[in-house]
Amino acid sequence: MSFPLLTATAAVPAIGAIVTAAVPAARRTAAKWIALTFSLATLVLAAIALVRFEPGGDRYQLTESHAWISDFGVRYELGVDGIGVSLMALTALLIPFVIAAGWHDADPLETKSSRWRPTQGFFALILMVEAMVILSFEATDVFLFYILFEAMLIPVYFLIGGFGDRAHAGGDEAGATQRSYAAVKFLLYNLAGGLIMLAAVIGLFVQAGTFSLTEIAAARADGTLDMSTGMERWLFLGFFLAFAIKAPLWPVHTWLPNAMGEATAPVAVLITAVVDKVGTFAMLRFCLQLFPEASKWATPVVLVLALISIVYGALLAVGQRDIKRLIAYASISHFGFIIMGIFAMTSQGQSGATLYMINHGISTAALLLVAGFLISRRGSRLISDYGGVQKVAPVLAGTFLIGGLATLSLPGLAPFVSEFLVLVGTFSRYPVIGIIATIGIVLAALYVLVLYQRTMTGPVNESVRHMPDLKLRELAVVTPLIALLLFLGVYPKPLTDIVNPAVEHTMSDVHKSDPKPEVEAAP
Repeated sequence: MSFPLLTATAAVPAIGAIVTAAVPAARRTAAKWIALTFSLATLVLAAIALVRFEPGGDRYQLTESHAWISDFGVRYELGVDGIGVSLMALTALLIPFVIAAGWHDADPLETKSSRWRPTQGFFALILMVEAMVILSFEATDVFLFYILFEAMLIPVYFLIGGFGDRAHAGGDEAGATQRSYAAVKFLLYNLAGGLIMLAAVIGLFVQAGTFSLTEIAAARADGTLDMSTGMERWLFLGFFLAFAIKAPLWPVHTWLPNAMGEATAPVAVLITAVVDKVGTFAMLRFCLQLFPEASKWATPVVLVLALISIVYGALLAVGQRDIKRLIAYASISHFGFIIMGIFAMTSQGQSGATLYMINHGISTAALLLVAGFLISRRGSRLISDYGGVQKVAPVLAGTFLIGGLATLSLPGLAPFVSEFLVLVGTFSRYPVIGIIATIGIVLAALYVLVLYQRTMTGPVNESVRHMPDLKLRELAVVTPLIALLLFLGVYPKPLTDIVNPAVEHTMSDVHKSDPKPEVEAAP
C-alpha cells in the first residue's frame, strides 16, 4: 500500500494542534515553536504532493479510498486535481507566515479587565483550521467535504471571538463586545448556508445513491444518472448558496468586514486567504461538475451578482476609515472577479479565477500582515491616526506599498495575470459584463493609493514619530511573500501548467468550449 500522502498532509497539522494545546501553560514559547515546526512539516508534505502531481495525468491523483460509514454509503475518499493541489500548497505555504506574524498576538494582556488568553489554544486553533481546509481541498466524497466545510467554522469562531484585535477605539470592553458580535455573525451566516447545503447533500444522495464525487460525475456523464431539470436546479442552489456565503458574494457578504476587522491580522489572513477559498474552489469542483446544466442556467444571475460584488466592494473600500475593513471590502471585490471568471465558462476565465485564488491569497497576506505590524505599533486601525510613516519606517512603508500595488493588480505583480485572464475570458463571452467590471480596477487604484497617501506620506503624525521599522521576524514573514508576488508576476507558467488541465476537465463537464474569435472575411 502506497504512502497516504494526502492524509498525512492533513494529519500533521491536526496532530500539531493536539500537541500544541497539550503544552503546559507556562511554556508559551515552546508551544509557538512546536506549532511553527508542524506547519513547516506540513509545507514539506504539500510540496512533495505538488512535485508528485502530474499535470497531464489522471484528473484526480494521489487518491485514497477507505470504507467509513458503510451503512450510509459514506467513504473516506481523497484525491486532488490541479486546482486542489495548488490551493492545498497555498494553504500550507501561508500558515507558517500566519503563525510567525501572530507570534505575540495571544500573549497574556497586562490589563486587569482582560480575559484569559491561552497562547497554546491560539496556535492550536490555527493548525486545526489548516488541517480541515487542506482536507476539504482533497475530499472527493461529498459528505466528507460537507463535514469539513462545517467543522472549520468552530475554530475560526473562537479565533475571532476569543483572540480578537486589541486595537479598538472603544477600549477593551467595547472591543470584546464587537469581537463577540463579529464571531457570532460569522458563525450564523455560515451555519445557515451549511444547513441549506445539508438538505442538498441528502437530496443528491437520494438521486445518486452514493456520495462519491467521481461516481456521481461519471454517472452524469454517461447518462445513467438522469436528474430532472427542476431537481438539478434546486440541488445546485443548495450547494451554491453555501459556497457564496463562504466566498463571500454579494449580498451574503456582510459577515466578512466584521470578522476581518475584529480578528487579528494573521487570523484575518487565515479567513480571507485560506478559509474563504474553500467556497470558490467548491463552485468549480461541485457546482460545475455535479450540476452542469443548472450552472449554465444560473450563469446570468451569478455574473450580475459577481459584478455587483466587484463594484460595490470597491466603492465601500474607497470610503473606509478603518484599515482592515478597507482590505476586507477590497477582498469582496476580488472575490467578485474570481466568481465572474468561474461562471464566464471560458478556459481563460476559469484559469484566471484559479490563479486569482492563489495570487489573492499571497497579495492579501502580504498587505494584511504589514498592516497588522503597523497597527500593533500605533494601537489603532483608523487611517486618520497615521501620516508620514515612510519617513520614520521606510521599510515598513515600502512593503506596504508593494502589497497595495499587488492588490490593485499592477503589471509585473502576480494578481495582474489573474485579473487580466478573468477579464479576457469574460469579455470573450459577455462583453458588457467584462467592460463594466473594469470599473473595479479603477476603484482599486483609488482606494489603495489613497490609503498609502494618508498613512505613509505627508507630515509625520506625532503618534508615529518614534515608530520602529520592521524587525527581523517581521521581515522574514513579508520578504518571501513579496518575492513570490514578483516571481509569479513575471513567470506564472509553473502555476498555469498545473491548473490548465484541470480547467479543461471542468469545461468538458459543462460542455462548453471557448468562443471562436469573429474574423471578417477578406474582400
